Amino acid sequence: MALRSEPTARQMRLAVELRRLRDSAGLATREAAALLGVSAPQISQIEAALAGVSEKRLRRLAANYACPDAELINALVVMATDRTRGWWEDYRGILPTQFLDLSELEHYASYRRDVDFLHVPGLLQTENYARSLFSYVNPEFPDSEVERWVEHRMKRQIIIEHPDPIPYETVIHEAALRIRTGDRATARTQLARILELSEADHVTVRVIPFELDGFGGAGSTMVYVGGPVSKLDTVVRDGPNGPVFIDAEAQLSRYRTLFRRVEAVSLEPERSRDFIYRLVKEL
Repeated sequence: MALRSEPTARQMRLAVELRRLRDSAGLATREAAALLGVSAPQISQIEAALAGVSEKRLRRLAANYACPDAELINALVVMATDRTRGWWEDYRGILPTQFLDLSELEHYASYRRDVDFLHVPGLLQTENYARSLFSYVNPEFPDSEVERWVEHRMKRQIIIEHPDPIPYETVIHEAALRIRTGDRATARTQLARILELSEADHVTVRVIPFELDGFGGAGSTMVYVGGPVSKLDTVVRDGPNGPVFIDAEAQLSRYRTLFRRVEAVSLEPERSRDFIYRLVKEL
């Protein structure tokens, strides 16, 4: 079987987790290969996401590594054997790979938490808001290119809009709600959209008002995506070339704590809706 030339972020995560299991077992690559009855380069290829791994071999590796976490292993088996071709594949070669990886990550998410300070979170954006944002950030894009980005962003919202949506929590600073990415009508429609979505049982919207004293977290915009088990959670941060995926446990723990700190100082959901409603009336 030919080696992969461009592994997806999901394939890379599987590879990373298998490497972590081997490291925890204190085994060298050649030792893991001997236990599995394959060559050391084959183990290296699996751990670099250049080659896949069957369920049988994955479970044998886990047994050889004496991993006691059955839920983690079952989740890794799903990652290794799922052959779903997601809707985001239609954008391969059209949009940067990192954004397709983000769509794939969201598709398999068990929940998502956002913190935003300058923009309305992507899952809550209207078409006109997203269009204004992409046009401003990428003034060199022709209209057709902007529309591809808008279309992709709208399709990503399926995770909170389809019949079996994931739980979604977001904390939005007042600045993001007041900044007019588009015109007055776009701003009004956008706020109304947030209010509409916030009424859903699976969506929780909280607001941090300007008047809050002692808040120093304004540089902490983030996306936290829950995996099938907590060890497979992922944090997504904006990088100069697109989304950056963070999966080290120490970093995941830090961002979980950060979200709870930001959540603790924000307005309760009902007060947040009242706050947004007042902003709508001002427009």
